[in-house]
This record gives sequence, structure tokens and C-alpha cells, in this order.
Amino acid sequence: MTWRLVLFTLGLCLPLASLAATVYRSTDAQGNVVFTDQPGQGRERIELPAVTVVPAPRATPPSAATQADAGQDNAASPANSGSPFMPYSRFRIVSPQDEATVPTGQAGNVQVQLGVDPPLREDHRVRLLVDGSISQSAMHTAAFMLTNLARGEHVLEAELLDASGEVRHRSAPVTLHVQRASVNLPQNPN
Repeated sequence: MTWRLVLFTLGLCLPLASLAATVYRSTDAQGNVVFTDQPGQGRERIELPAVTVVPAPRATPPSAATQADAGQDNAASPANSGSPFMPYSRFRIVSPQDEATVPTGQAGNVQVQLGVDPPLREDHRVRLLVDGSISQSAMHTAAFMLTNLARGEHVLEAELLDASGEVRHRSAPVTLHVQRASVNLPQNPN
């Protein structure tokens, strides 16, 4: 029996584990591993860990990012001013600076540093967007590492998520220019 079949069988059994009280494993006459929910002679009971379910974040309306378009440091918006969510006086990308250039020698690798003041609350997360797409999932950090960025212009933004996973703020966009060696120009003249 191939490992693919074993993994496929396990994949089928895991969703059933929440329905069935117990899963049993046995080996048939040909040496194949068999999983079932029926107890029997020669079957070993398997304890499966609980399945972790992570809800998907809800989309936010475009109006949540209006302060980023105005180039502000994203202080609390009027809609959130009465809520306990936003204790931040500053939320922006501080490094790299807007219109910065990543030279060829860095191979498209750049560290993104956020300015968050006061420090990020324990229940808040930040995720990084590159060219409008999520580059890295939400984490409790103020620093991200981007690797192997393609040559050209990229727009970086950071989103602040609350404890329920809702986007509450988006930083002002930072434009980054990446230089990479190419087949047409292998030696960088700079």
C-alpha cells in the first residue's frame, strides 16, 4: 500500500472522527492498513486530537482604508473613536521609506518595519500586503521579511486586525522599487 493511499484514507477518517466516537486501525491479510469506526478483533483503537477550526476573516468595506489614502498615521477614525479598539496614535510602515530602491545585491529581499505606538496589544495582529495581495498572514509583530521580490515597482501596506480578525486600519502605501539582475543586463551598471 502506498503512502498516498494511507494519507488519503487518514484524510477521509479525520472528518469522520468528529462524528464517530472512536477510530480503529488494523492490517489486512495483504499487509494494508485499514481504518474503520467498527471495533473488532485485532483492531487497535486510535485517539485523534481535536480538530482546530479557524474562522476566515470577514472582508471590510473600502471605507475602512480612507485614512490611508489621505496619508495620515491612522489615528482612530470617527467610527471607532468611541470603541476601546484603537489605542494607537501611530500605525505606519517606517522602513523601507516611500520610493526606496532595493539594489540588485539584495536579491529582492527586504525587511519591513512598522511604527506602532503604543506597542501592539496582545489580541491584535498585523498582516502585510504587497501589491494589494496578502503576502504574509496576520501575526503579532511589527517586522516582516519579504524575500525574492520580482524586479519592478511594488506597493506595501500593513493592515491592523482586531481580536475577531476584522481589519481596523491600513497603513499609508509605501512604494518600493526592486532592482534585479536580468539576462539582458547581468552586470548592474550602478
